[in-house]
Amino acid sequence: MFTIGDFARHGRVSVRMLRHYDAVGLLRPAHVDPHSGYRFYEAGQLARLNRVIALKDLGFTLEQVRVIVDDEVGADELRGMLRLRRAELRAAVAEATARLGQVAARLRAIESEGHMSTQDVVVKSVPAVRLAELSGIARSYGPADIGPVITPLYEELCARLSAAGVTGFGPGIAYYEDAPAGDGSIVVHAGMAVPADATAQDVDFVDLPAVEHAATVIHRGPMDDVLPTAQTLAAWIDAHGYRSTGYARELYLECPDDRTKWVTELQEPVAGTP
Repeated sequence: MFTIGDFARHGRVSVRMLRHYDAVGLLRPAHVDPHSGYRFYEAGQLARLNRVIALKDLGFTLEQVRVIVDDEVGADELRGMLRLRRAELRAAVAEATARLGQVAARLRAIESEGHMSTQDVVVKSVPAVRLAELSGIARSYGPADIGPVITPLYEELCARLSAAGVTGFGPGIAYYEDAPAGDGSIVVHAGMAVPADATAQDVDFVDLPAVEHAATVIHRGPMDDVLPTAQTLAAWIDAHGYRSTGYARELYLECPDDRTKWVTELQEPVAGTP
């Protein structure tokens, strides 16, 4: 038999961890000296310890691990638990990847401070346009919250227009407004320019009014990385004596499958005399 120290060394875990496993009923010592209270383990218990460690490394809770190693679940249930854990890990990876993109965009924004280019900002009028649109609610105006809402809206909108036989629509125009809830959430309008006589079921048709003065700038690349461009536009508006009067519209000029090659014009309504 092994002392708890020797067993911990062979199992590559800490003595403290073995005591915790004992306390929660996950791995009991084979023998406890009734006088000294010393714990002793058998070599055969290393297999159970290894299984506990492997399952714990997969992200299962200690209670889930106990149920599995005690053979209280069948093969089908264990398969289901592992598939669920796989889905959770994939979701975590996707979230981490999105956060990594946000960090990269934030770094680019920070690095550009103090020397933002203003050469491409142009103030111009934006004409009225007839839109077919679908709308949804995003948690905030941040790219990470807008993206998951607006992408499926456009997919569904294009599918409904095609099913209705509406042709010649485009380009895409998105616009935003504060949600009535007043909690910082945003109403996302995903629209496509359509002919005046276009009709389709389960699609809203609106006449988006003209904007007399809009400060515009071209953003190249995915909209997840729009923050530096949006901040360039905001800095230009402030530096030239204008005042923003609403959220910027997004005019999608080029939208190939490769999102790094997207070309989008931001159109922010402004007032004031420079």
